[in-house]
Amino acid sequence: MYNIGVIGGSRANGKYMEMSVQLGRLLADSHATVICGGLTGVMEWVSRGVREAGGVVIGILPGMDPASGNQFLTARIPTGLGYIRNFIIIRASEAVIAIDGATGTLSEAAFALSEGKSVIVLGELEIDHLKNDDGKLLHAETPEEAVELALKEAEKERRRVVGTNWPPGTE
Repeated sequence: MYNIGVIGGSRANGKYMEMSVQLGRLLADSHATVICGGLTGVMEWVSRGVREAGGVVIGILPGMDPASGNQFLTARIPTGLGYIRNFIIIRASEAVIAIDGATGTLSEAAFALSEGKSVIVLGELEIDHLKNDDGKLLHAETPEEAVELALKEAEKERRRVVGTNWPPGTE
């Protein structure tokens, strides 16, 4: 029996919902233990498929409340670690399947790749539906452009963190 991690968006649409349930069933039928973040979206729907097929699905939860996990989990492991729990999901998995998602899913995929584990992308893994408070992925053509963009973004971040009175004396 293998431990297969499933990562993906917390808000799955119809296409990815159906895909996630089917994936969960197939993993359960293959006697794999599924490890996921245990919350909503892809995590909930893959858990549903696993549970319907009589398999085992473990939710590695970001908070301390085991009740925060979705209703289909076989086991809930509350960590109190927030997004850091993503690394635990990857460490516990022998291979990873990514379905849909944004920055959280991308961070998990990057952890898996850096650990030398394969990431199978089912559907699309996009960052075009970032939340307003997520960072941006910017592209530069030259080192000069990269420095210019970095300094502008650093100033925006400093203003966001410190407030609008940056630099000092601009009250």
